[in-house]
Amino acid sequence: MPFRSTNIPFSETGQFSKLFLDYVHDAERVRPFYTHRSDLQGFADALRELQSQSFDRETLAAVFEEQEAEQLAKRPELARRIGSLRSANTFTVCTGHQLCIFTGPLFFIYKIISVINLAEALKKQFPQNDFVPVYWMASEDHDFEEISSVNLFGKKISWQAEAGGPVGRMSTASLQPVLAELKTVLGDSPAAQELFAVMAAAYDGKVSLAVATRRLAHTLFGKYGLLILDGDDARLKKIFLPQISEELLNQPTEKTVLQESAALEKAGYAAQVNPRPVNLFYHSDTSRERIEKNGDQYRVLGTDLVFSKAEITDTAEKHPERFSPNVVTRPLYQQMILPNIAYVGGPGELAYWLQYKTMFGEKKLFFPVLVPRNFAMIIDKGSQERMQKLGIAVPDLFGDTEELVKNYVRKNSSATPDLSEEKEKLKSVFAAVISKATAVDATLQKSAEAELQKSINALDAFESKLLKAEKQKHETATSQLRKLKEKFLPGGSLHERHDNFMPYALAGGYEKWIDELKEALQPFHYDMLLLEVSG
Repeated sequence: MPFRSTNIPFSETGQFSKLFLDYVHDAERVRPFYTHRSDLQGFADALRELQSQSFDRETLAAVFEEQEAEQLAKRPELARRIGSLRSANTFTVCTGHQLCIFTGPLFFIYKIISVINLAEALKKQFPQNDFVPVYWMASEDHDFEEISSVNLFGKKISWQAEAGGPVGRMSTASLQPVLAELKTVLGDSPAAQELFAVMAAAYDGKVSLAVATRRLAHTLFGKYGLLILDGDDARLKKIFLPQISEELLNQPTEKTVLQESAALEKAGYAAQVNPRPVNLFYHSDTSRERIEKNGDQYRVLGTDLVFSKAEITDTAEKHPERFSPNVVTRPLYQQMILPNIAYVGGPGELAYWLQYKTMFGEKKLFFPVLVPRNFAMIIDKGSQERMQKLGIAVPDLFGDTEELVKNYVRKNSSATPDLSEEKEKLKSVFAAVISKATAVDATLQKSAEAELQKSINALDAFESKLLKAEKQKHETATSQLRKLKEKFLPGGSLHERHDNFMPYALAGGYEKWIDELKEALQPFHYDMLLLEVSG
């Protein structure tokens, strides 16, 4: 294996919420908020329950066949995957993600590999069933700012464009200057040229961002049988119409989710999502706005659109595609149209899913197994060598930066700038002084203790001067320590949330790198993986 793999418990990284840690460790107080445990026994139970629910598999398969038409011509094996969805013995394993340009931060890669590997593991465990990995594109999101930039080699590349509606419908024509910048940043090595060709073919300026993202994801992962779904589809919205209508007319989700949120908070956790009275957007090519109900009127904020109850019901019946789910109702949409056994996500995603179990129960929908995605830190050879010279290990980087520097200086100083021993001796001397003083006059005790504190403070100040002097002697090394910390935990967050995958994939080509990463990221592995590049 090209990666030397070790791990560190999530709890020792300081990067994860109490709710996520308790979920991973099966804490009793989290159990009321989900149905099936994320282990093989949990999946066996989930499979029995899911088999009793019916789905419009024919429509789903037809939508996939149309949306994946371009890929079916290149990857005929996808036709078998899609065809299997018509069978009652086939289920999906799903993850969702924004349409970040060039895949965005590294953890997108981890999410897709996690869902592919989980589907393969479930097939081995339950061979009588088929499991299809699905990437649900967040094509209806309208937050362009979140998807419009990428970090490469310490440089931020940004797409400047007019936006406001669903990002999946945006043209990639205005992305062409960004491609030119990407080409310069990547360089001209054979691996860089190969990667740029992949990006240029996906974002050719003639297609929407949703189509470009689909192309790119298939180039990277298509050989593993990944299917990609765009929920911005009138046929799928028609399946979802009963929930759209109920949300518009009765607003049931707000009350239910608020009750579940209160229960979570009572258990000691913070709620991730605050539901609205109407948890739907109204959208077009250029806008995606909240719907607000006032009496019997429905107003689309940011527009002049106002509907009566009869008008909005009629519009939903005739044009369900104009209604877009938000963070509360999107999971309902997903579970209505997909025969989906598991959702794979990160801490934030799983946190909001844990607010929805009661909502799913009221709607008699299957609540999927919630599976934490893989988390990894990739350590390049150069960084490994620097850490070895500095005498530190990767887990040390998760601590406080100043403490890391202090520990290094103390460990490598000829004259140790640690006066702890001297302070203890001083306390012993003063203990004797205080004893003699109180024997003469008990009121002198406070005065003697004050003198002790002054002396301790003086030693603290001198210790700081010693440490500062030693830091200056080790300035080059401590600078390297700070740079390593910022490289792997930029701004205090995991580098998977900052770096793009391309710099990591240049050494041996992106296909080889993804194959190797897929081998390293195993399902049901609930620790932070430390992957040292060894090849």
